[in-house]
Amino acid sequence: MTETAQNQQEPQQRMRALVQANAVRLARAELKRSIAQGETSAADIILRCPEVAQRWTIAEVLVAQHRWGTTRCRKFLQRHGINEMKAIGDLTDRQAGVLATALATGVPARTRLEAQRVPAIDRLSAPEQIDRRPEELDPLPARVRVEATRTIQRERQETRELALV
Repeated sequence: MTETAQNQQEPQQRMRALVQANAVRLARAELKRSIAQGETSAADIILRCPEVAQRWTIAEVLVAQHRWGTTRCRKFLQRHGINEMKAIGDLTDRQAGVLATALATGVPARTRLEAQRVPAIDRLSAPEQIDRRPEELDPLPARVRVEATRTIQRERQETRELALV
């Protein structure tokens, strides 16, 4: 292509890009408004992932909800192990499903560490828990708890004595 043909095409190409970018901005603004007014749920946007929302960050969608700020958004995404700058289109099906379920039900998922700290009896059904004695429900035997408590009390007492000297 000659230099004059390139010069004539550049402004047209720029105009098309500007028109497309403006259309995406307007569509995203409309989505944000509908999320804020409660007409559309953020969970629905995450699951459907419309064309205009492909490159939209997950944080932008969550913050668009009523009473959702950056802190709440960050904590929510940290619980699920998802970076707040991740685009909606880049979420795996599993990630999108987990986020949408947590948003729709309002029940926060446990973090991996919290799940590890929960005793195994939490995973039992209610009738099985009723039949168990309290000592069976406790993951630590009573003897171990007593020894640990005494050790902690001894260490605290020694610390107090050293502070007085």
